[in-house]
Amino acid sequence: MEQIPQIPKEKFRLIHDENNKDQEKIGTPSLTYMQDVRRRLFKDKVAVVCLALISIIVVISILAPIIAPHNPNAQQVTMSNLPPKLGNLNIPGMNGYQNMGGHMVDAYKQADAPKGTFYILGTDYLGRDLLSRIIYGTRLSLVVAVLATLVDLLIGVPYGIVSGWKGGKTDTFMQRIVEIVSSIPNLIVVILMMIILKPGLTSIVIAIAITGWVTMARLVRAQTFQLKEQEYILAARTLGEPSMKIATKHLIPNLSSTIIIQTMFTIPNAIFFEAFLSFIGIGIPAPNASLGTLLSDGQKAFRFLPYQMWAPAIILSVIMIATNLLGDGLRDAFDPQSSEN
Repeated sequence: MEQIPQIPKEKFRLIHDENNKDQEKIGTPSLTYMQDVRRRLFKDKVAVVCLALISIIVVISILAPIIAPHNPNAQQVTMSNLPPKLGNLNIPGMNGYQNMGGHMVDAYKQADAPKGTFYILGTDYLGRDLLSRIIYGTRLSLVVAVLATLVDLLIGVPYGIVSGWKGGKTDTFMQRIVEIVSSIPNLIVVILMMIILKPGLTSIVIAIAITGWVTMARLVRAQTFQLKEQEYILAARTLGEPSMKIATKHLIPNLSSTIIIQTMFTIPNAIFFEAFLSFIGIGIPAPNASLGTLLSDGQKAFRFLPYQMWAPAIILSVIMIATNLLGDGLRDAFDPQSSEN
Protein backbone atom coordinates (compact mmCIF):
# COMPACT_ATOMS: atom_id res chain seq x y z
CA MET A 1 0.00 0.00 0.00
CA GLU A 2 1.14 3.48 -0.84
CA GLN A 3 1.56 5.85 2.03
CA ILE A 4 -0.62 8.95 2.07
CA PRO A 5 1.62 12.02 1.96
CA GLN A 6 1.57 14.03 5.17
CA ILE A 7 0.82 17.76 4.98
CA PRO A 8 3.22 19.81 7.08
CA LYS A 9 1.71 21.35 10.18
CA GLU A 10 2.82 24.87 9.29
CA LYS A 11 0.54 24.81 6.22
CA PHE A 12 -2.51 24.95 8.47
CA ARG A 13 -3.82 28.21 9.92
CA LEU A 14 -6.06 28.59 12.95
CA ILE A 15 -9.63 29.66 12.30
CA HIS A 16 -9.42 32.25 15.07
CA ASP A 17 -6.36 33.86 13.57
CA GLU A 18 -6.53 37.70 13.67
CA ASN A 19 -6.03 37.99 9.90
CA ASN A 20 -9.04 35.76 9.27
CA LYS A 21 -11.15 37.84 11.64
CA ASP A 22 -10.38 40.97 9.63
CA GLN A 23 -11.35 39.24 6.39
CA GLU A 24 -14.63 37.99 7.83
CA LYS A 25 -15.79 41.47 8.92
CA ILE A 26 -18.76 42.86 7.04
CA GLY A 27 -17.63 45.58 4.68
CA THR A 28 -20.60 47.92 5.23
CA PRO A 29 -22.83 48.20 8.30
CA SER A 30 -26.34 46.83 8.03
CA LEU A 31 -28.95 49.53 7.40
CA THR A 32 -32.67 49.67 7.92
CA TYR A 33 -34.90 50.47 4.94
CA MET A 34 -35.36 54.13 5.93
CA GLN A 35 -31.62 54.55 6.62
CA ASP A 36 -30.90 53.18 3.15
CA VAL A 37 -33.46 55.56 1.66
CA ARG A 38 -31.83 58.50 3.42
CA ARG A 39 -28.39 57.40 2.22
CA ARG A 40 -29.56 57.21 -1.39
CA LEU A 41 -31.38 60.55 -1.11
CA PHE A 42 -28.34 62.41 0.23
CA LYS A 43 -26.18 60.91 -2.53
CA ASP A 44 -28.43 62.73 -5.03
CA LYS A 45 -26.89 66.23 -5.05
CA VAL A 46 -29.74 67.77 -7.04
CA ALA A 47 -32.32 66.50 -4.54
CA VAL A 48 -30.23 67.78 -1.60
CA VAL A 49 -29.95 71.26 -3.13
CA CYS A 50 -33.70 71.31 -3.80
CA LEU A 51 -34.40 70.18 -0.23
CA ALA A 52 -32.21 73.00 1.08
CA LEU A 53 -33.97 75.59 -1.11
CA ILE A 54 -37.42 74.42 -0.04
CA SER A 55 -36.36 74.42 3.62
CA ILE A 56 -35.08 78.01 3.35
CA ILE A 57 -38.29 79.17 1.66
CA VAL A 58 -40.45 77.44 4.30
CA VAL A 59 -38.45 78.95 7.19
CA ILE A 60 -38.65 82.45 5.68
CA SER A 61 -42.40 82.04 5.16
CA ILE A 62 -42.97 80.89 8.75
CA LEU A 63 -40.92 83.81 10.08
CA ALA A 64 -42.61 86.32 7.73
CA PRO A 65 -43.77 88.69 10.52
CA ILE A 66 -40.16 88.92 11.77
CA ILE A 67 -38.28 88.91 8.45
CA ALA A 68 -40.57 91.11 6.32
CA PRO A 69 -39.20 94.69 6.48
CA HIS A 70 -42.58 96.38 5.98
CA ASN A 71 -46.30 95.77 6.31
CA PRO A 72 -47.25 94.02 3.04
CA ASN A 73 -50.56 95.91 2.76
CA ALA A 74 -49.34 99.36 3.88
CA GLN A 75 -49.83 101.87 1.05
CA GLN A 76 -47.60 104.88 0.38
CA VAL A 77 -48.70 106.37 -2.93
CA THR A 78 -45.82 108.86 -2.92
CA MET A 79 -43.42 105.88 -3.03
CA SER A 80 -45.17 104.06 -5.89
CA ASN A 81 -43.21 102.18 -8.55
CA LEU A 82 -39.80 102.74 -6.97
CA PRO A 83 -37.08 100.48 -8.45
CA PRO A 84 -35.04 98.02 -6.34
CA LYS A 85 -32.37 99.53 -4.12
CA LEU A 86 -29.95 97.76 -1.78
CA GLY A 87 -28.74 100.32 0.74
CA ASN A 88 -26.10 102.69 -0.59
CA LEU A 89 -24.47 100.04 -2.79
CA ASN A 90 -24.08 101.14 -6.40
CA ILE A 91 -25.07 97.81 -7.98
CA PRO A 92 -26.57 98.08 -11.48
CA GLY A 93 -30.27 97.31 -11.26
CA MET A 94 -30.21 97.62 -7.46
CA ASN A 95 -29.17 101.26 -7.01
CA GLY A 96 -32.57 102.98 -7.22
CA TYR A 97 -32.00 104.47 -10.67
CA GLN A 98 -34.67 104.29 -13.34
CA ASN A 99 -34.69 104.94 -17.08
CA MET A 100 -36.89 107.96 -17.81
CA GLY A 101 -36.86 109.41 -21.32
CA GLY A 102 -33.54 107.80 -22.13
CA HIS A 103 -31.83 109.13 -19.00
CA MET A 104 -31.04 107.33 -15.76
CA VAL A 105 -32.48 109.26 -12.82
CA ASP A 106 -32.59 108.61 -9.08
CA ALA A 107 -36.23 107.60 -8.55
CA TYR A 108 -35.92 107.84 -4.75
CA LYS A 109 -34.68 111.44 -4.97
CA GLN A 110 -37.51 112.38 -7.32
CA ALA A 111 -40.07 110.83 -4.92
CA ASP A 112 -38.55 112.85 -2.02
CA ALA A 113 -37.94 109.63 -0.11
CA PRO A 114 -36.42 110.19 3.36
CA LYS A 115 -32.70 109.59 3.63
CA GLY A 116 -31.91 105.93 4.31
CA THR A 117 -35.18 104.71 2.74
CA PHE A 118 -34.77 101.84 0.32
CA TYR A 119 -36.78 98.86 -0.94
CA ILE A 120 -34.73 95.80 -1.86
CA LEU A 121 -37.17 94.65 -4.58
CA GLY A 122 -38.87 98.01 -5.16
CA THR A 123 -42.51 98.97 -4.69
CA ASP A 124 -45.73 98.40 -6.64
CA TYR A 125 -48.21 100.93 -8.04
CA LEU A 126 -49.58 101.65 -4.54
CA GLY A 127 -46.19 102.03 -2.89
CA ARG A 128 -46.29 98.66 -1.13
CA ASP A 129 -42.99 96.88 -0.48
CA LEU A 130 -42.62 94.05 -2.99
CA LEU A 131 -40.24 92.01 -0.84
CA SER A 132 -42.71 91.93 2.05
CA ARG A 133 -45.58 91.07 -0.29
CA ILE A 134 -43.58 88.24 -1.90
CA ILE A 135 -42.71 86.78 1.52
CA TYR A 136 -46.36 86.88 2.65
CA GLY A 137 -47.57 85.70 -0.77
CA THR A 138 -45.24 82.69 -0.64
CA ARG A 139 -46.51 81.98 2.86
CA LEU A 140 -50.12 81.93 1.65
CA SER A 141 -49.24 79.70 -1.31
CA LEU A 142 -47.52 77.25 1.03
CA VAL A 143 -50.59 77.24 3.29
CA VAL A 144 -52.67 76.17 0.27
CA ALA A 145 -50.10 73.43 -0.47
CA VAL A 146 -50.21 72.15 3.14
CA LEU A 147 -54.02 72.07 3.15
CA ALA A 148 -54.03 70.21 -0.19
CA THR A 149 -51.59 67.69 1.28
CA LEU A 150 -53.80 67.18 4.33
CA VAL A 151 -56.78 66.54 2.04
CA ASP A 152 -54.74 63.91 0.18
CA LEU A 153 -53.75 62.21 3.42
CA LEU A 154 -57.14 62.39 5.16
CA ILE A 155 -59.34 61.47 2.17
CA GLY A 156 -57.22 59.90 -0.57
CA VAL A 157 -55.23 57.45 1.56
CA PRO A 158 -58.16 55.90 3.53
CA TYR A 159 -60.33 55.82 0.41
CA GLY A 160 -57.66 53.99 -1.61
CA ILE A 161 -56.94 51.49 1.20
CA VAL A 162 -60.63 50.63 1.67
CA SER A 163 -61.19 50.28 -2.08
CA GLY A 164 -58.15 48.06 -2.61
CA TRP A 165 -58.68 46.00 0.56
CA LYS A 166 -62.38 45.24 0.05
CA GLY A 167 -62.25 44.63 -3.70
CA GLY A 168 -65.22 43.18 -5.57
CA LYS A 169 -68.43 45.21 -5.74
CA THR A 170 -67.22 47.66 -3.10
CA ASP A 171 -64.16 48.51 -5.17
CA THR A 172 -66.22 48.80 -8.35
CA PHE A 173 -68.68 51.20 -6.69
CA MET A 174 -65.93 53.32 -5.15
CA GLN A 175 -64.02 53.55 -8.43
CA ARG A 176 -67.14 54.75 -10.25
CA ILE A 177 -67.29 57.61 -7.72
CA VAL A 178 -63.62 58.36 -8.41
CA GLU A 179 -64.29 58.47 -12.17
CA ILE A 180 -67.20 60.88 -11.69
CA VAL A 181 -65.16 63.19 -9.44
CA SER A 182 -62.12 63.14 -11.73
CA SER A 183 -64.27 64.08 -14.74
CA ILE A 184 -65.26 67.41 -13.13
CA PRO A 185 -62.82 70.23 -14.07
CA ASN A 186 -61.29 72.02 -11.08
CA LEU A 187 -62.09 75.42 -12.55
CA ILE A 188 -65.82 74.60 -12.65
CA VAL A 189 -65.71 73.57 -9.00
CA VAL A 190 -63.98 76.84 -8.04
CA ILE A 191 -66.59 78.90 -9.90
CA LEU A 192 -69.37 77.01 -8.13
CA MET A 193 -67.65 77.64 -4.79
CA MET A 194 -67.44 81.36 -5.62
CA ILE A 195 -71.19 81.44 -6.21
CA ILE A 196 -71.84 79.79 -2.84
CA LEU A 197 -68.95 81.37 -0.90
CA LYS A 198 -66.85 84.50 -1.29
CA PRO A 199 -63.66 84.32 -3.38
CA GLY A 200 -60.71 83.48 -1.19
CA LEU A 201 -58.72 80.78 0.52
CA THR A 202 -61.80 78.86 1.70
CA SER A 203 -63.25 78.38 -1.80
CA ILE A 204 -59.85 77.28 -3.17
CA VAL A 205 -59.32 74.75 -0.38
CA ILE A 206 -62.84 73.31 -0.80
CA ALA A 207 -62.29 72.99 -4.57
CA ILE A 208 -59.04 71.11 -3.94
CA ALA A 209 -60.78 68.97 -1.30
CA ILE A 210 -63.48 67.92 -3.79
CA THR A 211 -61.20 66.85 -6.64
CA GLY A 212 -57.57 66.82 -5.45
CA TRP A 213 -57.55 63.48 -3.61
CA VAL A 214 -58.35 61.29 -6.64
CA THR A 215 -54.75 60.63 -7.79
CA MET A 216 -53.63 59.66 -4.30
CA ALA A 217 -56.62 57.31 -3.89
CA ARG A 218 -55.86 55.53 -7.19
CA LEU A 219 -52.17 55.05 -6.38
CA VAL A 220 -52.88 53.77 -2.86
CA ARG A 221 -55.57 51.41 -4.20
CA ALA A 222 -53.18 49.90 -6.77
CA GLN A 223 -50.48 49.37 -4.13
CA THR A 224 -52.99 47.88 -1.67
CA PHE A 225 -54.04 45.30 -4.29
CA GLN A 226 -50.42 44.14 -4.49
CA LEU A 227 -49.71 44.22 -0.76
CA LYS A 228 -52.78 42.29 0.38
CA GLU A 229 -51.52 39.20 -1.48
CA GLN A 230 -48.19 39.24 0.36
CA GLU A 231 -47.46 36.39 2.78
CA TYR A 232 -47.23 38.55 5.90
CA ILE A 233 -50.66 40.05 5.19
CA LEU A 234 -52.16 36.59 4.60
CA ALA A 235 -50.56 35.40 7.85
CA ALA A 236 -52.04 38.33 9.77
CA ARG A 237 -55.49 37.59 8.34
CA THR A 238 -55.13 33.91 9.19
CA LEU A 239 -54.30 34.81 12.80
CA GLY A 240 -57.51 36.81 13.00
CA GLU A 241 -56.05 40.33 13.00
CA PRO A 242 -58.77 42.97 12.45
CA SER A 243 -58.65 44.90 9.18
CA MET A 244 -57.98 48.22 10.94
CA LYS A 245 -54.91 46.81 12.69
CA ILE A 246 -53.60 45.27 9.46
CA ALA A 247 -54.03 48.64 7.72
CA THR A 248 -52.19 50.62 10.40
CA LYS A 249 -49.52 48.03 11.20
CA HIS A 250 -48.75 46.56 7.77
CA LEU A 251 -50.34 48.49 4.89
CA ILE A 252 -49.63 52.13 5.76
CA PRO A 253 -45.92 51.56 6.61
CA ASN A 254 -45.44 49.76 3.29
CA LEU A 255 -47.43 52.46 1.47
CA SER A 256 -45.29 55.24 2.95
CA SER A 257 -43.05 55.55 -0.11
CA THR A 258 -46.02 55.99 -2.47
CA ILE A 259 -47.67 58.47 -0.10
CA ILE A 260 -44.52 60.58 0.38
CA ILE A 261 -43.70 60.71 -3.33
CA GLN A 262 -47.26 61.64 -4.34
CA THR A 263 -47.32 64.30 -1.62
CA MET A 264 -44.23 65.94 -3.12
CA PHE A 265 -46.00 66.15 -6.48
CA THR A 266 -49.23 67.44 -4.88
CA ILE A 267 -47.49 70.49 -3.39
CA PRO A 268 -46.41 72.17 -6.69
CA ASN A 269 -49.74 71.34 -8.32
CA ALA A 270 -51.64 73.05 -5.49
CA ILE A 271 -49.35 76.10 -5.53
CA PHE A 272 -49.68 76.48 -9.30
CA PHE A 273 -53.46 76.02 -9.12
CA GLU A 274 -53.76 78.81 -6.54
CA ALA A 275 -51.41 81.08 -8.54
CA PHE A 276 -53.44 80.46 -11.71
CA LEU A 277 -56.73 81.29 -10.00
CA SER A 278 -55.31 84.46 -8.43
CA PHE A 279 -53.73 85.48 -11.74
CA ILE A 280 -57.07 85.37 -13.58
CA GLY A 281 -58.80 87.19 -10.71
CA ILE A 282 -60.87 84.46 -9.01
CA GLY A 283 -58.42 83.46 -6.30
CA ILE A 284 -57.15 85.40 -3.31
CA PRO A 285 -58.91 88.80 -3.17
CA ALA A 286 -57.15 92.16 -2.71
CA PRO A 287 -55.36 93.46 -0.72
CA ASN A 288 -53.98 90.07 0.35
CA ALA A 289 -50.86 89.00 -1.52
CA SER A 290 -50.23 85.69 -3.20
CA LEU A 291 -47.80 84.73 -5.93
CA GLY A 292 -50.67 84.75 -8.43
CA THR A 293 -51.88 88.26 -7.54
CA LEU A 294 -48.30 89.56 -7.63
CA LEU A 295 -47.82 88.10 -11.11
CA SER A 296 -51.13 89.60 -12.22
CA ASP A 297 -50.18 93.06 -10.95
CA GLY A 298 -46.66 92.77 -12.37
CA GLN A 299 -47.69 91.80 -15.89
CA LYS A 300 -49.77 95.00 -16.23
CA ALA A 301 -46.62 97.12 -16.03
CA PHE A 302 -44.13 94.55 -17.31
CA ARG A 303 -43.12 96.61 -20.33
CA PHE A 304 -41.97 99.59 -18.25
CA LEU A 305 -41.38 98.06 -14.79
CA PRO A 306 -40.30 94.44 -15.41
CA TYR A 307 -38.89 93.94 -11.89
CA GLN A 308 -42.45 93.86 -10.49
CA MET A 309 -43.07 90.58 -12.31
CA TRP A 310 -39.60 89.04 -12.34
CA ALA A 311 -39.29 88.53 -8.58
CA PRO A 312 -42.57 86.60 -7.97
CA ALA A 313 -42.07 84.67 -11.22
CA ILE A 314 -38.60 83.53 -10.09
CA ILE A 315 -39.88 82.48 -6.64
CA LEU A 316 -42.78 80.52 -8.16
CA SER A 317 -40.45 78.84 -10.65
CA VAL A 318 -37.94 77.90 -7.94
CA ILE A 319 -40.67 76.34 -5.77
CA MET A 320 -42.17 74.40 -8.69
CA ILE A 321 -38.84 73.12 -10.03
CA ALA A 322 -37.37 72.32 -6.59
CA THR A 323 -40.40 70.34 -5.38
CA ASN A 324 -40.61 68.36 -8.63
CA LEU A 325 -36.89 67.52 -8.60
CA LEU A 326 -37.07 66.60 -4.91
CA GLY A 327 -40.03 64.35 -5.74
CA ASP A 328 -37.95 62.64 -8.42
CA GLY A 329 -35.11 62.19 -5.93
CA LEU A 330 -37.43 60.69 -3.33
CA ARG A 331 -38.88 58.31 -5.92
CA ASP A 332 -35.40 57.08 -6.85
CA ALA A 333 -34.44 56.79 -3.17
CA PHE A 334 -37.51 54.73 -2.22
CA ASP A 335 -37.44 52.64 -5.39
CA PRO A 336 -33.88 52.46 -6.82
CA GLN A 337 -35.03 50.09 -9.60
CA SER A 338 -37.17 52.87 -11.09
CA SER A 339 -34.06 54.94 -11.87
CA GLU A 340 -32.41 51.99 -13.61
CA ASN A 341 -35.32 51.29 -15.98
